[in-house]
Amino acid sequence: MEFLENKNILITGATGFLAKILVEKILGIQPNVKKLYLLLRAADETEAKKRFYNEVIEKDLFQVLRKKWGANLNTLISEKICLVPGEISLSQMGLKDSIWVDEMKNRVEIVINLAATTDFDERYDVALGTNTIGVEHVVRFAKECRNLKLLVHVSTAYVSGERDGVILESSYKMGDSLNGFKGLDIEEEQAIVADKLKQLKESGATEEFVTQAMKDLGLERANLYGWPNTYVFTKAMAEMTIGDLKNDLPLIIIRPTIVTSTYKEPFPGWVEGVRTIDSIIVGYAKGKLTCFAAGTNSSLDLIPADIVVNTMIMAMAVHKDQPSDQTIYHVGSSARNSMTHIDLQRFSYQYFTQKPLIDKNGKAIKVGKVTLFNSMAKFHRYLAIRYLIFLKGLEFANIAFCHSFQDKYVDMRRKFNLVMRLIELYRPYLFFNAIFDDTNTERLRNDIRNKDTNEAFVMDPKDINWEDYFLNVHFPGLVKHVIR
Repeated sequence: MEFLENKNILITGATGFLAKILVEKILGIQPNVKKLYLLLRAADETEAKKRFYNEVIEKDLFQVLRKKWGANLNTLISEKICLVPGEISLSQMGLKDSIWVDEMKNRVEIVINLAATTDFDERYDVALGTNTIGVEHVVRFAKECRNLKLLVHVSTAYVSGERDGVILESSYKMGDSLNGFKGLDIEEEQAIVADKLKQLKESGATEEFVTQAMKDLGLERANLYGWPNTYVFTKAMAEMTIGDLKNDLPLIIIRPTIVTSTYKEPFPGWVEGVRTIDSIIVGYAKGKLTCFAAGTNSSLDLIPADIVVNTMIMAMAVHKDQPSDQTIYHVGSSARNSMTHIDLQRFSYQYFTQKPLIDKNGKAIKVGKVTLFNSMAKFHRYLAIRYLIFLKGLEFANIAFCHSFQDKYVDMRRKFNLVMRLIELYRPYLFFNAIFDDTNTERLRNDIRNKDTNEAFVMDPKDINWEDYFLNVHFPGLVKHVIR
């Protein structure tokens, strides 16, 4: 808390899930922070202010601060927060005409990059622009900040791709790949994207076609070098970019695993949007998920969002006294307190049979036990028998009856293809058998165990009883804040 006092901090991606929790945390524990410069994607300050209040301050997340400060909260925000409209995918983060550039370059001591697109199936041009090239722009800006003490980049543990065994907190070098395929070059990736977009434009492709082509290109390029999807591929290239550009810049990289609702701070169970595993939970709770594919003993590496934020802050505080070349922190639970897909299935059944969702007709939605397939081969066979045979029959009927069922056939085929694509995208995480080493993060935890700050900075996943967390924190939070 002393570390944060009188600090000038730039946070990118300020409307994102973790960024909101970080801003709330800083204002909550250290209102004497000097200034938080929040970079938001916006055309001007008016739009930035509107986004900030609609997407950040007015969220339930800030109810504890609202209760604590009352009418003075707006004064605190106006004094401590500076909204900076920009876009990290653009040169100079879109700030070349900003009135805040000189002030930030003179005052900012810490840059925290949280801006990212986290969609596994994002367009390649969008993901590359934000997750990789955007990081280049952030690093270049950070190097121009005269009083910079530290750059913090939030990545993902899954830059590791599909591996077994123990995954170390080690860095990537420019040109690395996961499968040994040589030739990865970020400038070349940009050129490939530009050429593809040019071809599509010249051919008169529709926007829908362009979007799908860009998604396919991202997956193709990721797979070529051994990564399972566009998201983790572009995040891995971001780490390569940082390593290549940073020179003597003090740097820490935070690699969280699957981030879930808050465990304790500012209150248990706050979550926003349908995040990774929540799509499975919501589908099950609504009675739409009757079967599922996952390794029965595969690790489901989850970590509550407030633990990630606490780790970020503690890492920053430690590195003020111990500046180093680069330190990577895995923030997850598989090394200390892992759970499995079987556990998630059991918790879901227990909760939603006792507290079912109510449908639009006011009736309780009944859920049953999910059929779990422990291999993709078995799951594909099930889908073929259950759906493909029917689709084939519908296709023949459509032809025989002069395309009378064309719309129905096309719609069902589209939905089936979408489901199969999503299954393939999520497959690496459903059968994930690795453990993320967290030696560096454990050092931070040992440091906090020796200080009287445990209540404010819960960091240890060993403290979590997963059954209690899901039944009394995550599921109720998901129902309240997302499903409603």
